[in-house]
Amino acid sequence: MRIPPSPHFTPITLTSAFNADRAQLTGDLQPRADAYPDWSVREAFGDQSYRGIPFALGDISQPNVVVLDVAPVRIPLPSVSATFLVFLHAVADIPRQLASGFGEIGPPPGAGDNLGNALGSHVADYTLVYEDGGEATTPILRRFATQQRHITWGASPFAAVPAKGPIVFNLATEDYLLGRAAAQPAGRAETRHDSGRPIESEMLWLYALPNPHPEQAITGLTLVPRAERSLVYGITATSLEDHPLRTGARQKLRLTLPATVELNALGELDVDSRHSTVGIDLGTVISARAALEYDGAAWEGAPPDVQPVVTGRAVIVEYAAHPAARLALAGPDNQVTTAPLSGGDTGELDITPVAPAHLPVTFRILAAETGQPVPVRFHLHGEAGEYLPPRGHHRLVNRFWYEDNAAEFVNGRNQYSYVDGECVVDLPLGRVFADISRGYEITPLRASFEVTPETREVVLQVERTLDWRARGWVTANTHVHFLSPHVALLEGKAQGVNVLNLLAAQWGQMFSNVGDFDGRTTFGARDFGGDGEFLVRVGAENRQQVLGHISLLGYSGAMIHPLSSGGPAEAAIGDPLEVTMADWAERCRQQGGLVVMPHAPNPQCERAADIVLGLVDGIEVMTFNPYDAQVNPYGLADWYRYLNIGLQPPLVAGSDKMTAASLLGGIRTYAWLGERPFTYESWMDAVRNGHTFVTVGPLLEFSVQGQPAGSMVALTAGGGTVDVSWEAASVNVPIAEIEIVVNGLVAEQITVGGEMRHRGHASLPITGSSWIALRVRGSYYGRPGDIAAHTSAVQVLTGDQPIFVQADAVAILDQI
Repeated sequence: MRIPPSPHFTPITLTSAFNADRAQLTGDLQPRADAYPDWSVREAFGDQSYRGIPFALGDISQPNVVVLDVAPVRIPLPSVSATFLVFLHAVADIPRQLASGFGEIGPPPGAGDNLGNALGSHVADYTLVYEDGGEATTPILRRFATQQRHITWGASPFAAVPAKGPIVFNLATEDYLLGRAAAQPAGRAETRHDSGRPIESEMLWLYALPNPHPEQAITGLTLVPRAERSLVYGITATSLEDHPLRTGARQKLRLTLPATVELNALGELDVDSRHSTVGIDLGTVISARAALEYDGAAWEGAPPDVQPVVTGRAVIVEYAAHPAARLALAGPDNQVTTAPLSGGDTGELDITPVAPAHLPVTFRILAAETGQPVPVRFHLHGEAGEYLPPRGHHRLVNRFWYEDNAAEFVNGRNQYSYVDGECVVDLPLGRVFADISRGYEITPLRASFEVTPETREVVLQVERTLDWRARGWVTANTHVHFLSPHVALLEGKAQGVNVLNLLAAQWGQMFSNVGDFDGRTTFGARDFGGDGEFLVRVGAENRQQVLGHISLLGYSGAMIHPLSSGGPAEAAIGDPLEVTMADWAERCRQQGGLVVMPHAPNPQCERAADIVLGLVDGIEVMTFNPYDAQVNPYGLADWYRYLNIGLQPPLVAGSDKMTAASLLGGIRTYAWLGERPFTYESWMDAVRNGHTFVTVGPLLEFSVQGQPAGSMVALTAGGGTVDVSWEAASVNVPIAEIEIVVNGLVAEQITVGGEMRHRGHASLPITGSSWIALRVRGSYYGRPGDIAAHTSAVQVLTGDQPIFVQADAVAILDQI
């Protein structure tokens, strides 16, 4: 879209003053024609606008620039009333120079030379001549009001801006989803914009010269060269009271789209500088995303997750602009409609201002029982549904694979930051809505509060409702990728996950977290300067495309290589199949580690043999985000098969976190330590003992004849009756049903009906050797059949009869 120039400017014609053709300039004014040719000799001709400001530039192949060299240049003007004159100009280039007295120190690096660093030289005087004969002269100093056209990084002037304003672009993956070439490489695209100050390319500069006597008409200009040669390309006048080049702080507005304008595949209006749908003349549109609307009653009510809805055809436009700027919207056939940012009754565009988030407010989130700050998962939004991130966090969280591994989470249309108990958020005045959580033992807090000009601090408390930790339980996530150990530690604390296993891995020709592995450090442990309550240990997920994946947790010593084998996509093309998963498992155990089969039931190949061989310490059920999918029933069914042939591998859980859309600890393992002190090693022992359950919310206590999961109960050969007892409690997922599972089938089902806590027991007749576990159904969204938690199994053996189901044995043999 070509944005119409601002109507608040009047270009001044300089045809009579132009005294040179830019293409024919020589010496320190000569245009470049190398790999980055100067744009001023290719495109800056005729009527042009820069940063929304119009100029009447000279035409090609004739005098089209004012060179200030020796003699003054006098420009007569018709009577002009103006508060500012805006100059498009530049000073001659100074060749690269070393400080005197040092000689040639060495070759200059690509972006580290000193082009343009000189400052303060008196380049010229610009004099305004008034109708009454009076004059006002402004000295033009190098690197203040002007600067040379080719500079190094960091040599920007202090009172001028590049003629070409900031460039806005999408993430590379977003461009891919839109079916177009990326504007920037993936890493650089994370910035979402560029300043318009490329060190390789030419820059012309805009300087707004203030008129000290705006009440007097200007009838002429006198441009006097002083210490250096310089160029003037164009001049325009304005009567704006505010400085025309100052765009101010970010603001937002709500734009209701006409029926002829559609959102793109990302649910946005395109703001990419190459082909934007919405823009601003005197400023920059940063984003234009679908407006969100929250149900206020639900927000402060009981639902465990409240998602906003997209409100019809409205977008929230975020921008930085001059107060007099106009919004521009492209319609069919590139027809452009403009309107003032304030909206009003113009009828051109339906604009509603949104309160700007300019008030810095400190948030302190305290544990109710201690009064001390605690890490949490943190969300705020304003009355217009706009996300309000803490300082240092993204306004739009990147949910794509391996692109941004910051301390953030995105769930549907809700975005979150992980904060360490205190943060500063720039807020709008008015009602602000908060969502704060800290795992599955702390009651989530959703609330709203009023922000006034006097608001400086908000203190919120989160309350521990359940205390499985005091009963000897610790939580764990067995499967996390890409985070740094310290980000992982923060997210673990904020999610209430005591043990976090960060896994190095190979992905074709890419490797992740390998440098974080040293085979000895447990981040957060007392031995390594932590408090010992939240731990991060770097292990590895060793992977093969066909044979399968295996997680090697907590082992000591050298990394177990190869990280992947057998070719793509896990290993690289040409990597031979040089190891089996059994080899990896045996080496992990020899080095003191814990062997886990991840994301059951897949891949289905060697895993069956390794489980039967007794090389596996745990079977992992995985979900990226429990708000999307809860405990995987297929993973459980696969685990049941091994229980049905007399094996007793415990359940563990991991989120396989690889993006911000995956919730660390959304599914988690609870392991019981009993009276043992909590260390990473005691956690591994607890898993090996099998006293675990996995959950996306409800917490469990479970026993058979008083024996916990992972145990064995012996009955006589004739069998008997066993007592099964349980306690279930939840702070987020209502409990729908509790099922006693015997050999994979439901032996008894108790309807709980959505309560948050339930105790019970049942007497079960056992006629043959069996295993018993507890399964809990409940859903974030009320979906029938969702599984919310599951314990590991207790074996009940009658005499010397083994647990054996022939059909499952045959299925496992088929895999082997």
